[in-house]
Amino acid sequence: MRRLQFDYLRRVAWGAHNRTGIIPTVLLYAVLIAIGFVYLYPLLFMAITSFKSPDDLLNPMVQWVPTELYLGNYQKAYRVLNYLDTLRSTIVVSVAPTALQVVVCALVGYGLARYRLWGKPLLFALIFATFVIPPQNTIIPQMLNYRYLNLLGTIWALLIPAVFGQGFKSAIFILIFYQNFLSLPRALEEAARLDGASDFTVFWRIALPGAVPAFIVSFIFSVVWYWNETYLTTVFLEGGMQTLPMQLAKFTQAYENLYPASMVNIFDRLNEAVKMSGTFLTILPLLVMYFILQRWFVESIERSGLAGE
Repeated sequence: MRRLQFDYLRRVAWGAHNRTGIIPTVLLYAVLIAIGFVYLYPLLFMAITSFKSPDDLLNPMVQWVPTELYLGNYQKAYRVLNYLDTLRSTIVVSVAPTALQVVVCALVGYGLARYRLWGKPLLFALIFATFVIPPQNTIIPQMLNYRYLNLLGTIWALLIPAVFGQGFKSAIFILIFYQNFLSLPRALEEAARLDGASDFTVFWRIALPGAVPAFIVSFIFSVVWYWNETYLTTVFLEGGMQTLPMQLAKFTQAYENLYPASMVNIFDRLNEAVKMSGTFLTILPLLVMYFILQRWFVESIERSGLAGE
């Protein structure tokens, strides 16, 4: 009898067959909560601090719960970032090259996956060399060529590389589409060709519908990388267009120009809450995009096999 009770308690605690026990479940959730806290803590700290009033910042007793919902920090950050105009420029700089890059990478990935090409290993080596070699090593010749073509300071400095499959981290997206199209059954393609379909029809009607996960993953990652890139965009755009991360990089100087120290009181001086507000406004569009596309994004990650970057 005692042995039966012991076996029952052991199965409940550790599980048996297809049933998960209490102890493994508790350990799993503890690890997930710890990992989630590590990732969410900076975001929560930034969001809470951004709503603190100057009095709350000076009060050591106020840590996680502000005494009031203070929006003055966001009003100042909104003005300093010139938010609406800068947001429009950021969307153009991020979405336009991304759309071109995703289309071109899909074409390149399809060609590499479905056609026999002479020198394909060499092409792969050249493609991934663009990802392995740091962009800082090629920025000078790129800048000189763009200056010769009068592209510096315009959006074309970002669009033209995307058209030729040389956008930011294009090699990763080519690999995603390559793996996706490589798994396309040959029987579908052969059946379409027997019905008289051309190469473009096979690509448009057969290959593209099955590549939706790859398109979603590539689009989201590309937008994020273009959005957050400041070094290359600063060099190529030469101040012709300002993005939110570029404005955030010079936030302190812009704030002091807008709110001179001699003209404001101590509560209008630059503080951590205002900086956190500017940072939160910068990443807010990306958070909104992710929450809107979350379901499709997770499904696309699972189907494309991309572990993350």
